[in-house]
Amino acid sequence: MNVCIIGDGLTSLSLAKNLINKKINVHIYYKKIVTKFSSNRTIGISKDNLEFFEKNIIKLPKKNKWEINKIEIYSKKLKNNKILNFENNNKELFYMLKNDELYKLLNDKLTKSKFFKKKVINLFFSYNELLKKNKYDLIINCDQNNPISKKYFIKKIEKDYKNFAYTTILVHEKLRNNSAIQVFTKLGPIAFLPISKTKTSVVCSVDTSHKTYNDNEILELIKKHNPQFKIKKNSKFISFPLKSSILRKYYHINILAFGELLHKIHPLAGQGFNMTIRDIKDLSEIIQNRINIGLQLDTLILEEFERKTKNRNFIFSSGIDFIYEFFNFDKKRRTNLNKILKYFGSNKTFMSSVIKLADKGINI
Repeated sequence: MNVCIIGDGLTSLSLAKNLINKKINVHIYYKKIVTKFSSNRTIGISKDNLEFFEKNIIKLPKKNKWEINKIEIYSKKLKNNKILNFENNNKELFYMLKNDELYKLLNDKLTKSKFFKKKVINLFFSYNELLKKNKYDLIINCDQNNPISKKYFIKKIEKDYKNFAYTTILVHEKLRNNSAIQVFTKLGPIAFLPISKTKTSVVCSVDTSHKTYNDNEILELIKKHNPQFKIKKNSKFISFPLKSSILRKYYHINILAFGELLHKIHPLAGQGFNMTIRDIKDLSEIIQNRINIGLQLDTLILEEFERKTKNRNFIFSSGIDFIYEFFNFDKKRRTNLNKILKYFGSNKTFMSSVIKLADKGINI
């Protein structure tokens, strides 16, 4: 069995590692990019997803993951009063990882496997020839900007938030640092995401519909809403526009769209890569079921995957957008929405349900 994956990001490598663990031959086609994989970017992986990741993809060394056992939500409107507090008897809620470290772990492990090959897409590469060769049972496209995406995967529900995300890593004095903190400011949410006792990743999303911001202004905004850190320095800022999209059709013949090509969401809840891991889990299960009964990989797998995940992904993506619009509405108008949240935050059943939803996603 042979699978082609297009793209060279964390989604592509994670999926490739899951497939070669099943002794499926995987070829990754990728564009050689000169720019270095950013050391500023981090991802959060829920406890349930990390258990799947370590069992079915790759075991992560303890030094590469930092546990978070509390999430605190603040609003500037309430003079920094805490409006929500998520914790589960001091158990881990999710783990923080650095993108570049996870990429290296996956890439190093893959290149040692006889089931894996990497092939560079150069100026002479023909996507049409790739599709015509029929040497692959499945082609999984994780690249949003190639000719295949622009030809077969263009029907989407899209939204431009008119926001930019700015990411940096703060270096600060040592502290326990196992609580993630989100502050909803009048310009947008700022997430403080610990990655060690002395380092914290920051994702600052600001409204740029009326004004653009330079790095110094963003740093001052972060310092203004800094909840607890005695900052020594910060890494170079990386910024990117924030948009969401949900693909209407998941596959074309034997080509499956995957990762952010399927669903891109606002980062305020840290659920983007978690949605992808859940997709890998479902695709992996479908493929394994076929292998168990001795069937080849074919387009029926893609049909089943779409049927199983499409509605769930749409509902979950819409939920993240609702959270954004909820706080955006409250930011623009003098309302008591945050006080309503504080009321629900005191309800143990409600909070337990939200924690479970963030950990395991939606089951429908």
